[in-house]
Amino acid sequence: MAATKTVAQRLGARKFRASEILAANPHLGIQPRYGVVTLFGYGIQVRVDRGHLILEDGIGADRHYARFPRVGHGLDRLVTIGSDGMVSLAALRWLADQNASFVMLDRSGSVLIATGPARKSDVHLRRAQALARQSGAGMEITRDLIDKKLLGQEQIARNQLGDSTTADAIGKLRSEIPAMGSFDSIRLLESQAGAFYWAAWRSLQIQFSRQDLPRVPEHWRTFQARRSPLSGSPRLAANPVNAVLNYLYAILEAEARLAAAALGLDPGLGFLHADAAHRDSLAADLMEPVRPQVDAFVLDWILREPIKREWFFEQRDGNCRLMAPFAARLSETAQTWLRALAPLAESVARVLWSKIPKHARHKPVATRLTQKSRREAKGALSGPPRVRVLRRPNLCRGCGSDIRPGAIHCASCAVASTTERLKTAARSGRVAAQSTRAKASRSATQRHHASQRKSWSASVQPTWLTEEAYRQKIQPSLAGVKNSAITSALGVSLPYAVSIRHGKRIPHPRHWVKLAVLVGVDGNGLHLRSSV
Repeated sequence: MAATKTVAQRLGARKFRASEILAANPHLGIQPRYGVVTLFGYGIQVRVDRGHLILEDGIGADRHYARFPRVGHGLDRLVTIGSDGMVSLAALRWLADQNASFVMLDRSGSVLIATGPARKSDVHLRRAQALARQSGAGMEITRDLIDKKLLGQEQIARNQLGDSTTADAIGKLRSEIPAMGSFDSIRLLESQAGAFYWAAWRSLQIQFSRQDLPRVPEHWRTFQARRSPLSGSPRLAANPVNAVLNYLYAILEAEARLAAAALGLDPGLGFLHADAAHRDSLAADLMEPVRPQVDAFVLDWILREPIKREWFFEQRDGNCRLMAPFAARLSETAQTWLRALAPLAESVARVLWSKIPKHARHKPVATRLTQKSRREAKGALSGPPRVRVLRRPNLCRGCGSDIRPGAIHCASCAVASTTERLKTAARSGRVAAQSTRAKASRSATQRHHASQRKSWSASVQPTWLTEEAYRQKIQPSLAGVKNSAITSALGVSLPYAVSIRHGKRIPHPRHWVKLAVLVGVDGNGLHLRSSV
């Protein structure tokens, strides 16, 4: 008996090329978004085939492919998450030739590799960087960077968090920066400002869709603290917002490394951050003023829209981690952070260049990141091209599905939400109807109508205007009269006017003459016009 086929096998023994796979399955292609491609999963491949860059990633049978030519590829950053796969030397050369950078992150979001096109470094600039503490350049740069960071934190506390007390406290500390004469005192001041700043985040509520709430741990629903209870530091985040911040800071760190290297600086030789074996101190220094921009991006997101439970997972020790597709989406912000870093990095290079002896200043400091010198040489006054900021997904507050920008609920959840709002409005209306003011208004209206009925006499009524005449000649014609006209003529409420118009209520006889005028019945009971 023939063996039963239980496991699907690849068709044939021939190795399929990426071009053949994409031709048969165009939906599997990888496309750059905002100039960034992020690869994740297992068996990642980055190689070159006949002059084209070949990319492959995925998990199991769910694979994705891309084939980029050297012209028109739109690739500025290649980011890989994880270490299961292969990157060829030819692929690194291809990226360098195309002025594209390569970043490798581990699954916790830490930067493992960040490399870009090789640049010739200026030995005089690097020597000035090494002697910056002695020349005073290091203190000048540190004061400027921390001043910008505290300014950003102050603005977030005041404008986004609405905490003027915290903003004033940070502003007071910021005013002390010019008087600081040591790096230790600036570090202490920065840590004090950070304590005020993150305390303002403590009670921040994290929104999830109603459908996700039963699966969301209680400690995920508020920010609580920047320090993780698992590590005593920001590492090993215990909730989604801190996990997002850690990942975006890792992307920012990679961009800071690349920016420093592009200007011929040593990313590891910093000023504020002390020398450490496993840290690029200059990159950490350059990150500081841009951190508030990352914070503002995340804060604006969580204050406006809910986040999805499926974007995160919790390890057995409580560490909150990002799912790979969501991390890939966040990687698309790389160009935004590079644009924020570029003028800062060039400013640091200019300060160091100013400390070089004049006989060694054979050329001005390079502006490779902003291209400012090139634009000025061409007479262009505008700044560099604007980089689009990542468009955050808009999620339904009920089920968490993606919906159009500006909407709050999807079509199915909108019905339940509208019903709930109507119930809430009805309850509020019933409460308002029993208030002292409402009761006083009703009493005044009732007294007015009672006095009008008492002062009215049936003798003033036309002889033809009986109840039967009202039912036959006036009431049928009220269908052509607006409710607002009846309300104004009789001085009654709109609901009562609607009941009169529909024939559900017969008003007091004193109103019949005014209604006869509205429908066009003359003093003899004859119709002058059909409707009003």
